[in-house]
Amino acid sequence: MGKRDFARPHHVAFFDAMATELPDEYATQEVNHLTLGYFAVGGLSLLRELDRVNRDEITRWVLSFQVHPEAHDTEDNKGLFYGFCGSRSTQFPLPNVKDPCHNVSHLASTYSALAILKNVGYDLANIDSKTLLSSMKKLQQPDGSFMPTHIGAETDLRFMYCAAAICSMLDDWTGMDKLKAKEYILNCQSYDGGFGMVPGSESHGGGTFCAVAALYLMGFVQVDLASNLRDSSSIDIRMLLDWCLQRQVTGGGFQGRRNKPSDTCYAFWVGGVLKIIGAYHLIDHCALREFLLTCQSPYGGFTKFPDGRIPDIYHSYYGLAALSLLEEEGLEPLCVELGILSAAL
Repeated sequence: MGKRDFARPHHVAFFDAMATELPDEYATQEVNHLTLGYFAVGGLSLLRELDRVNRDEITRWVLSFQVHPEAHDTEDNKGLFYGFCGSRSTQFPLPNVKDPCHNVSHLASTYSALAILKNVGYDLANIDSKTLLSSMKKLQQPDGSFMPTHIGAETDLRFMYCAAAICSMLDDWTGMDKLKAKEYILNCQSYDGGFGMVPGSESHGGGTFCAVAALYLMGFVQVDLASNLRDSSSIDIRMLLDWCLQRQVTGGGFQGRRNKPSDTCYAFWVGGVLKIIGAYHLIDHCALREFLLTCQSPYGGFTKFPDGRIPDIYHSYYGLAALSLLEEEGLEPLCVELGILSAAL
């Protein structure tokens, strides 16, 4: 395999295998089964190879994780989030054990489920969005942030993004208070222009993507750079632009934080921010492509860092997604703010 060539057949084989059966090493991530499915199906979608899997079977599999209200729900269950569970182990109770975590739908799993369904062409009008969104709104906290589950967990920009993407894909914003959400996001912008995962934390590539993409989906960020630079009512675009451009470092790749090595996934997370605000043309496209191609595994897929050998599904998906933003030949265009194919909109 030529290191500087995009090894499309190897990547097709890798994602085909991942969509069929995950290796044993992923057993510890069973609770994230739907999210792993999103990466596998998303990879085949980007490669224009989705016909290798049965879309109807995938649709049934995804829908089997949805939580529905039951007639015998108790007062304790009235705060349940009726989204999607991440796996079978979070879907059913253990025998003879009072398990508060069973039937726990999760914002990240719900985002993954809806994104998979969009990519395979399922009509989301068939989803009971009213129940899903009315229960999701109960996860929003007084400061505007979101808990990912009804039983409580950390609140940060990851789940804010998931909530915004869910509302956008369902074309219904009754699931959140957008003004409170915007206030929380703005409180996460750091002194240097990037966004931390929570207010007062260090700027981070993933958190910055979640913040900017959520604001864009909510209508608080414009579609071109000139308009964003003129509009000072939202985030500080000049500082954000400076922070993002500084993340492309020697070697062409992107780092997620200052003084960190380049990492395959940040070519999407930080590159995606620049794409959303209309500044993607300001990066060195050729250097970024060269960096990504050095992260290809000889077995297909991508590694986290250059010249690695063993790929993982997370970096493999985001390596493809980053190359899609670069308009790599043979890859499907991506709707960057939703993480689904542009054709799926």
